[in-house]
Amino acid sequence: MTYTGEVTVGGAPDTREAGDLVITKIAVGPMANNAYLLRCALTGEQVLIDAADEAGRLLELVGDAGLARVITTHRHADHWQALAEVVAATGAETVAGEDDADELPVEVDVRVRTGARVRVGSCELEVIEVVGHTPGSIVLVYDDPDGVTHLFTGDSLFPGGVGRTWSPDDFMRLCGEVESKLFARFDDDTWFYPGHGDDSTLGAERPNLSDWRARGW
Repeated sequence: MTYTGEVTVGGAPDTREAGDLVITKIAVGPMANNAYLLRCALTGEQVLIDAADEAGRLLELVGDAGLARVITTHRHADHWQALAEVVAATGAETVAGEDDADELPVEVDVRVRTGARVRVGSCELEVIEVVGHTPGSIVLVYDDPDGVTHLFTGDSLFPGGVGRTWSPDDFMRLCGEVESKLFARFDDDTWFYPGHGDDSTLGAERPNLSDWRARGW
């Protein structure tokens, strides 16, 4: 079946192949958070982005192949409700943005900033700090050498706008960071996977950037 990225809490996950990286998306918890299991097709190594909730479902998704690490996109509690249980069950290494790491319920093994690289077997994720939703929010970039770029944006970017902010200054900073670090760098066919809801592409959202700024949220 063709990947759509449309998942619901309690429903089936959705999976796509992006070169040597297999991406599985699942929705969990009362806030319908997205979690993403990444698997290297060559080595079998697996990495989870946001152990948001429903540890049992996430561990079932991981299966017997094990989990090398869990990356948390930002400090908000709806994105780490299952983190401690998943780490305890798998022994996975924990990764988070430097400026959000102290707010997580587990010790963070690897604190990252812009330019850091996180391995998924033979594949590699680049870290970009995108500040505004939280001080330490990160976006993860997978550049498929034979296809398009994939961005895991947490709550920094959604179809229809940037993530929630709590002051005008934070909003303007987040808009600026999303525009300069994501839209200015990556092509229109770049696919992004947010922390809640459906996926989109930068090309679908690019015409609306000025409208987002004007409406103030």
